[in-house]
Order: sequence, then C-alpha cells, then structure tokens
Amino acid sequence: MVKTNNSTMKQTILTGLSFLLIQSASGQEKQSLQKNIPILFNEIKVETKRGYGLWNKNLYGPILLVDPKTREVFANEPDTAGLLKYHGGTFSGVLPPNINIANTAVNFSGKRWAMLMLPLSQNKKDRINLLAHELFHTAQPSLGFVLYNPENNHLDQKNGRIYLRLELEALKKAVQCFTKKEVQQYLTNALTFRKYRHLQYPGSDTTENLLEINEGIAEFTGVIVSARTKKEQTEHFVNGLSTFLNNATFVRSFAYQTVPIYGYLLFGKNKNWNKEITIKTNLTDYFIKAFNITLPSNLKESVERLSNSDDGKMIIQQETAREEKTKKLIAEYKFKFIEQPHFEIQFEKMNVSFDPRNIMPIEDKGTVYPSIRVTDLWGILTVGNGALMSANWNKISLTNPVKIEEKKITGDGWTLELNDRYTAKKDETSGNYKLIKK
Repeated sequence: MVKTNNSTMKQTILTGLSFLLIQSASGQEKQSLQKNIPILFNEIKVETKRGYGLWNKNLYGPILLVDPKTREVFANEPDTAGLLKYHGGTFSGVLPPNINIANTAVNFSGKRWAMLMLPLSQNKKDRINLLAHELFHTAQPSLGFVLYNPENNHLDQKNGRIYLRLELEALKKAVQCFTKKEVQQYLTNALTFRKYRHLQYPGSDTTENLLEINEGIAEFTGVIVSARTKKEQTEHFVNGLSTFLNNATFVRSFAYQTVPIYGYLLFGKNKNWNKEITIKTNLTDYFIKAFNITLPSNLKESVERLSNSDDGKMIIQQETAREEKTKKLIAEYKFKFIEQPHFEIQFEKMNVSFDPRNIMPIEDKGTVYPSIRVTDLWGILTVGNGALMSANWNKISLTNPVKIEEKKITGDGWTLELNDRYTAKKDETSGNYKLIKK
C-alpha cells in the first residue's frame, strides 16, 4: 500500500512484513529466473481458483515480482502504458525509481497490483500464502474493507507488550491442542488477556481492530488459500510466533499473528465467518461470541492468576529488562532528531516504504524508522540509519547534512536525491536545515 498524501494516509502505508534480501541473478541464474516466473504465476492462479469460496471471489489479479536490487520487474499481464514488454511467457521491464519496492499492493501504470519482492520462498505453501495475502489487498476495496494502518504505540509499552505476548502464548497452546476442551480453555485465556489489555489502554480496541481487519484478515486469507495440512499449519503458526517475538517492536506487525490463528481455529467451526464481518465489526467481541467464550467476571484477578505461570513470569521479566533499554534508546533518539540541530523535510505528495518490524515510537513526537525510503515531489530519500516521522505524517527529521550538492544531499546514513527547484537551507539561529523550493 503506497503512501500518497496526508488525506489518504490511513489507506496507503506500506506494511508488507516479508522484507527479504536478494542476490541479483545473472547469466544462467537470470535465465532460470525468467523460466520459473510463469510457473509461480500459474501456482497462485490455480490456488486462488480453488479457494474461490473463501470470499466468493477469485482473488487472482495483476502481480508484479520485483528484484529489489536491479528493479527488474516481471508481471503476469500487461500494464496500460506499455512499459512492460512481453517475453517468455511474462511481461517484464524496469520499475521506475519513484515506485517504492515492498511486499504490498500498489497502483502502477493504470492498475492496482500485488507487488512482491524476489526471491520468493522455496516452500510452495509459504509462496502461496504471501501471494494470496497481497492479492487480498488488491481486492480489499471491492470486498468492502477500507485500508487502515493505524499505529498501536501502546504495544511498545511494557504492559501492552506483556499482555499481547500472554495472549499469543495462549493462542500458540490453543492451536497445538487436540481436545476441544483444551482449545476452549486457551482461547478463553487469550481473550481474557486481550480484553484486559484494551481496558488498560483506552482506544486500543479500536486501533488494534482497524489494523487486524486490514492485515490480519489478509494474512488469514493467505493461510486458507495456502491449504496446508493441519500439521503444516500448526508448525507455520508456531514458527511464525517465534520469529515474531524477535521483532524490535509489535506496533504494526502483531495483526499478522492474532487474527490468522483465531480465524483458522474458527474456520474449523464456521467456514463463512470471514464473510460475516465488515469494517465496523469489533473482532474481539465477535470472537468471544463465535467461540462461545465466557470471560471471567473479575478480569484483573484472572489476569494476575494466569500471569503467575512460568511463561508469564518469564515474559514479565523479559519485558521489564527491555523497558530499561528502551528508555535509554528513546532518550538518544530525542536528542538526535529533536534536541540537537537537525534537518526537517516537509511532505508534499509522498510515498513511503519501510520495515514495520523495527520501528520505535517516541512518545507523542512521532516514530523512528531505522530504514525507510520516501519519494515525493522533491525527490527520493533513502535512510539506513534512522529518521523520525512526525506523529501526523507531515514531515520527517534527519541528522543535519554533511555534504550538499546541486542534485544530492547526504548525511549520516541517509541520501536525498533532489529534483529541480529544491535545495537545503540552514537556519543560522537554530542550526536546523530545511528543504525549500528555489
């Protein structure tokens, strides 16, 4: 999903989670890649057709497979502007520099595409899962789901993280159980932690819900279309949760874990549940009712008792230690991007891509993105060593420039390639730099 301007921000933030490194193919490797691309397209075409009943819609549509290093792109159908040329069963070309590369849905050359970065997983079920996830995003508006991507900064706070991790731990046990009674008990525990978390952070039930309906439902779609066996799916969830816990932050990535598990377990009881929800559905209340869960009358007392398990004690200990490190890191970021002289760039009509797994909320000041790529009317900004995005997404702050050229400005871990009529100007009073039109 591509960020275009402030008015469409909620619909357009890039959130693709599967950011993968790639070695560029050349010679025989490139020929092999081009030969295999049609096979990849056919795989997902077959599986989406088979999974038609999930949404009563064939999700197969325009797909772009992109080499992030060379920007070479392979498509399953032509673009409207004729930028892609037919060769060897696919349409190929070079993606323009103003288009950010990510696993996402993107508007390009007159169409809405599912974009994915090469190489795809060698595991077929994982490939199908990812492709179906992004194809859902291309079809999402037609299914009645507005694209929202709110930040959930409470999930970077100690208690927010603790109660999310406890919920996920209960979900992991639920998906590994064999008896209905055990599944029901762990689902009750999970939803108890979830409901209590929402009570601790007013409004969090709304912001979490919006992201879960966006990314959670998309990932649930990938799970079902991939058609793993029960054993394979259990392993996928367990491995995914282990990987997720290594993320630096949960504020944008948690939805890829919660709804897919709830949804998968519910799918065994009601294969039409996903067609019953709308953008206005409160998923927490929906799952409580759908699973016939009775929450404890005293949530606080139950949470304290459940948190006293070995898993709970370990999670609390880990998050207490993390909180101390986080406080120091936030202080460093505030000095770097707010207190000391810095470079502010106002957005005009921006698009942005970033990795949602390692961002850092800075109180009410915004969010630090260790790596981010921004395109705008003023040019292309590439950051590899941190930048602060304002809370309302109208500007980005960097360390001050170390070198200013006519078409290029560089700083500590960042590069700004400028379009005509833009330059950087220093305020001699504050020491801050700003980007201005000539």
